[in-house]
Amino acid sequence: MLRKADVDVRKKNVTPDQIPYSTIVRLTQYLRVVEKLDELGVSNISSAELSDETHINSFLVRKDLSYFGEFGTRGVGYEISVLKRELKSILGLVKRHKTVIVGAGNLGRALVHYSGFRDKGFDIVAIFDSSPEKIGASIEGFKIESVFVLEEYLKSNPDVTIGIIAVPAASAQFIANLLVANNIQGILSFAPIAINLPEDVVYAAVDLTTHLEIISYYITNPDARKSYSLRA
Repeated sequence: MLRKADVDVRKKNVTPDQIPYSTIVRLTQYLRVVEKLDELGVSNISSAELSDETHINSFLVRKDLSYFGEFGTRGVGYEISVLKRELKSILGLVKRHKTVIVGAGNLGRALVHYSGFRDKGFDIVAIFDSSPEKIGASIEGFKIESVFVLEEYLKSNPDVTIGIIAVPAASAQFIANLLVANNIQGILSFAPIAINLPEDVVYAAVDLTTHLEIISYYITNPDARKSYSLRA
């Protein structure tokens, strides 16, 4: 068992703006592993073992974690429960995030059904669409609201901070502008188009077709798979 003094997070070594985006991406991978191991009752893990589980170089594992302080003891490793707690704290997952979905097509409906959002602290609180055929229908206990009341809804619920866009490309920028104008701080877009947003809005895009095209490339070119395995 590690001593408390060994596992307490020390003073951060850098300011948040100095931490690379790639490090934050990898932190989410570390969290997946430690959550799984915690469920299995594993108590400790070394950087080498974390490297094996994530396929990320052990030097990078140690470097990524060192940005935020010290989490373990040389020769012993990291205490799983502590590392899990600290990673969740770093990623802002210790509080709930109220989230709206715009677009009630097949993708939007699937997102509402996805329990992983709720498990991670992202609470879907409303879903909107522009189609008269969909407005008023229910999904998982949510009534699909008209997109024309989205602005009013956000003004009445200022604690909603995240918007998920699941609309066709032609409507994506308009919806993004509407979300940003009503104090949404972060946007996850599934629309197959680049969206222009202010720099202070956190934005991530998921283009499913692009990922399938990448998979197709590596299937078609087996010799290139080594470089794919080193992408982290």
